[in-house]
Amino acid sequence: MEKIYYNGKILTMAYTNGQEELQQTPEAVLVRDGKIAGLGKVCRLLETAPDAVKCDLGGKCLMPSFIDAHSHFVMNGQMALCADLSGCSSYGDIIRTLKEYIEEQGLEEGQAVLGFGYDHNFLKEGGQPDKNVLDQVSTKIPILILHISAHLACANSAALALANITASTPNPAGGVIGRLPGGMEPNGYLEEAGLQILQKALMPFVKVDPAKMMEQMQQVYLENGITTAQDGASSEKEIQMLIRMSEAHTLVMDVVAYPMMTAHGQKMMSEYGRLYGRYENHVKIGGYKLVLDGSPQGRSAWLTEPYLNGEEGYCGYPWMKDEEVERYIQCAVSEHRQILAHCNGDAASGQFINAYEKALKSTGIKEDLRPVMIHCQTVRDDQLDRMSRLNMIASVFVGHVWYWGDVHKRNLGEKRGNHISPVKDALDRNIHVNFHQDTPVTKPDMLHSVWCAVNRLSRSGGIIGADQRISVYEALRCVTIEAAYEYFEEDSKGSIEIGKRADLIILDRSPMETEPMRIREIKVLETIKDGETVFSASSF
Repeated sequence: MEKIYYNGKILTMAYTNGQEELQQTPEAVLVRDGKIAGLGKVCRLLETAPDAVKCDLGGKCLMPSFIDAHSHFVMNGQMALCADLSGCSSYGDIIRTLKEYIEEQGLEEGQAVLGFGYDHNFLKEGGQPDKNVLDQVSTKIPILILHISAHLACANSAALALANITASTPNPAGGVIGRLPGGMEPNGYLEEAGLQILQKALMPFVKVDPAKMMEQMQQVYLENGITTAQDGASSEKEIQMLIRMSEAHTLVMDVVAYPMMTAHGQKMMSEYGRLYGRYENHVKIGGYKLVLDGSPQGRSAWLTEPYLNGEEGYCGYPWMKDEEVERYIQCAVSEHRQILAHCNGDAASGQFINAYEKALKSTGIKEDLRPVMIHCQTVRDDQLDRMSRLNMIASVFVGHVWYWGDVHKRNLGEKRGNHISPVKDALDRNIHVNFHQDTPVTKPDMLHSVWCAVNRLSRSGGIIGADQRISVYEALRCVTIEAAYEYFEEDSKGSIEIGKRADLIILDRSPMETEPMRIREIKVLETIKDGETVFSASSF
């Protein structure tokens, strides 16, 4: 089928001789067999395709669809079925929400409850809802609630017993098991690797509807104009689920998976190698993933300078020793594979950069493997200089500016707090920069990320690093063509150019012609994948 889109604002996000094409925009776009077949005046395209379906934009905006540069696709489906704690502002709200969830789901002994989305930074009590709180919900049904960052959690007594976490259980490497004051008895609070112990024990007892979970995985992405998403930190079960979805043809968008190196990643790469670098029914494997530290808003990110307002000298902590990280990165580089590393703290950023430089030197490999630093919350300018020399991509969770900007300034002070998500400094060094929302940590709302990067406002209305603001066009590139670059797909996605895939969105107005403070109000009206509509707002 052929379609001609016309009578609207068309943003191609394309380059012309190395420069963004801002002045000359096509009057219309011709789509044929899922690809862009023509650009130009309506009359010329109609001569080329006289039988094409005419799609009148009615003054609305057509642009390339958004590309998610980092999220947890399968986990998003799982969390959508959990008790939603994102709206809770007190311990009482959490208790009430969990009780209602247990009743609605008809849960009883022998089953477990998983909640997601609480944020201690915004609870009235200002602390973690540990087992003393969660035991008020139930002492018989195991309960685990995940922090919005997914790096912290709290459990009730039944969950601790199920995981056999007792006073004699030591803190695991790269994690913390919270203790009651004056002793070793667990209080139900868990960080990083400590959380993983309990998750592993609890998950077999969590009620899951696979069909509903699969549906939830992609719907929120499509509604937000995303046609390519990432499953970052994939386990073998998650890879297998994606393959089942692809074989059943239930996936309508592309998903790029990155197996965790620390969870048998090389084995998965070997077993599912046919998917490396190529899509099979919308699924491909992009490379490896490592996690090097935790959450800055949870104060588990690994810093070179201490956090403020807490234990003196506390800088967070790493997930792994330098030798382990170097071994994993050496392996990835030797295999000529891309690697993504979660780095929130500047100490973790340094660990990643150091290890990557060593791997390149020892292997002598010159190939551009496009390593990616995920999150980049406190990365320093001297580290950005080194990233530029390595062609290391900065995938920035710029939404931190809005969601936790005020928290970061309390935890880090004015100077470091204002330098979170340093997008402008990265772009000034010609680093390839893209944005992500780390879904399900926050919803995959790319327009909100664009708004954050352009305005740099926090929840309190304060400005977080005005010097890091960028233009609307630069921000739009970060969620289109620059994100495609991360996946080695810039020749087929991310801009409207002849021969590229017709992955498109229709917005209710052009971001380029919208007052910057109102960009986050823009609505996605239609999402188009390979020329076919995969989401349409009922009002459009």
